[in-house]
Amino acid sequence: MTTRNLIRSVRGERSALSRRSVLGLACLAPFAVLPARAAELVTFADIAVADDQYTEKARKLAGKVVEMRGYMAPPLKPEIDFFVLTSLPTAICPFCDAAASWPDDIVLVRLSRPVRALAYDRLLNVSGILEIGIDTDTATGFVSLVRLREAQYTKV
Repeated sequence: MTTRNLIRSVRGERSALSRRSVLGLACLAPFAVLPARAAELVTFADIAVADDQYTEKARKLAGKVVEMRGYMAPPLKPEIDFFVLTSLPTAICPFCDAAASWPDDIVLVRLSRPVRALAYDRLLNVSGILEIGIDTDTATGFVSLVRLREAQYTKV
């Protein structure tokens, strides 16, 4: 085999290896956009407050990143840095209607950045750091028992 043929052979192998690498990466690309499932999935029942007592699961997960599913209650303005997560769609803003009242199973969601509000009937996955205990927001005066801090959401 001549030197020229040997060089062509090596170049051909490099080219095939490069094509294989690109093809392999292309096959893996769809999985690169899937979120990591580090957060534990929590339901409203998992963190229920009864007689001022939180569930054992809520106490264990306090301070950790969790994920919840629910609906954004209608906010006061279109751009928001927090919202109330409810287990069922809530069409009436309780801040806006004196006759309305908040459901018992709500979670205050403090977002990591301001966003535009979504429709009240859009199911969301929300992840954030779980906080439990009574807290009054200094900016709004809103009193909450359960919160997700530094939260983000995705539409389901």
